[in-house]
Amino acid sequence: MDAIDRKILTHLQADAALSTAEIAERVGLSTTPCWRRIQNLEKSGIIRKRVALLDRAHLNIGIDVFVAVRTNQHNIEWLEKFARAVVDFPEVVEFYRMSGEIDYLMRVVVPDIPAYDRFYKRLIQQANISDVSSSFAMERIKYTTALPLDYV
Repeated sequence: MDAIDRKILTHLQADAALSTAEIAERVGLSTTPCWRRIQNLEKSGIIRKRVALLDRAHLNIGIDVFVAVRTNQHNIEWLEKFARAVVDFPEVVEFYRMSGEIDYLMRVVVPDIPAYDRFYKRLIQQANISDVSSSFAMERIKYTTALPLDYV
C-alpha cells in the first residue's frame, strides 16, 4: 500500500458512490490504473464492502443506548448462544466482548425509551445475564465510519 492507495481509500471512505473517474482525477491517476488499484484493494480484503449510510433521524431511530452486560457464565456454549441471539437483534449495531469489569458491550439504536424497554425484555429472555446496565447517549459529539490510514 502506498500514498496513492491511501488517497483512494480516503476518498472512498468519504463517498463510496464516487465514480472511478472522479477518484482517479482526485488522486492524480488515469481511470484504468485507478480501477486496478481499487480492484486490488477489494481482492486483498482491505475494502470489505461498500455501503450506504442512512440518516437515522429520517428512520426514527435517533437514540443510542450503550448496554453493558455482565454474566457469571464464562464458557463457550453460553457465549455462542448469547452471540447468536444478539446478532439477530436488528437494534444492535455494534457488539463487543470486553476485558475488565464488563463482559459485553453493545450499541443499540431505538426511537424511544419504550422501544428500548421492549428490546431489553427480549434480550434478558435470551440468556442468563447477571447484570445489564444501560446508558443513553445525550449527544453525539463525533461519529465516523472512516478509519485512520496513518498506521498503514
